[in-house]
Amino acid sequence: MKMKIKILITGGTIDNLDYGPGKDAPKNQKTIIPKLLKQSRITANHSIDKVIFKDSRLIKDGDRKLILKKCRESKENKIIITHGTATMALTAKYLGRNNINKTIVLFGSAIPASKEKSDALFNLGFALAAAQTLPKGVYVAMNGKIFMWNNVKKNLKTGMFEKEK
Repeated sequence: MKMKIKILITGGTIDNLDYGPGKDAPKNQKTIIPKLLKQSRITANHSIDKVIFKDSRLIKDGDRKLILKKCRESKENKIIITHGTATMALTAKYLGRNNINKTIVLFGSAIPASKEKSDALFNLGFALAAAQTLPKGVYVAMNGKIFMWNNVKKNLKTGMFEKEK
């Protein structure tokens, strides 16, 4: 039986949701992830579920509970989650503390997927590869590096993810 990957969409810069605190995405805005999957010729068996669609600075614990619920309810044991980088590590920690018996990989981009020189396409492919090969657990996969949920932070000076400890 072919492995299936669940892709959960939560928004973030990858989908150009960098509107700033207090500003919501336009109601008719769609995710760019299906276009990226087609562009990158992804052959992994997958399905997409739009959970929330926010700038990650606007994600609260209620949103994280919904993401957790979607992970638990998913029939798939391999899940990737699009997420804004501002609070990605917080969501990874939230999911990790809840001991989900699946492989969950959070990823995003520093530059929107619709912009030139975006890191989105690479990070999407990297997250898909990571989800297929990593053991069960919660991870952040960004710019060619993989971090465990309990040892990751975003360096606000460099904009890069790094080990917390």
